[in-house]
Amino acid sequence: MKKSLKTGLGFGITSGIITTLGLMVGLNSGTHSMLAVIGGVLTIAIADAFSDALGIHISKEFENESTNKEVWESTLVTFISKFLMALFFVIPVAIFELSLAIKVSVVLGIVLLGIFSYIIAKEKKQKPFPIIIEHIIIATVVIAISQIVGSFIRTTCL
Repeated sequence: MKKSLKTGLGFGITSGIITTLGLMVGLNSGTHSMLAVIGGVLTIAIADAFSDALGIHISKEFENESTNKEVWESTLVTFISKFLMALFFVIPVAIFELSLAIKVSVVLGIVLLGIFSYIIAKEKKQKPFPIIIEHIIIATVVIAISQIVGSFIRTTCL
């Protein structure tokens, strides 16, 4: 796979999982509102996907070795993968009661991140376990902090 596509896919999938789960968990713990969670996820799918794609675009432009085609490939793949990954997490919210949907989403997100981390490790010819654990720990920290912040806002501001 081309480097430009790997860049966009890697960034979009990872950011799509971690950002969306953090937002969902934080909004749920702060509001317990399905409307807020779905609205937040749709906002992430659009605004954050565009923002991340522009960030990758500018970063790739800054690299002297990237061609204009590679810059745009990375940009588009980042947007599409982030957008679709974020939208993926609307499905459990549409199917299940909100508290169960959040749990299902977290499990699905961690599993997807683990699978993607495994693919990365195999591509780099490294042992998968340390890479998988590292990525899952980072995601878990983000999710936990989002839960704490959402709960704090709920108890202090409402």
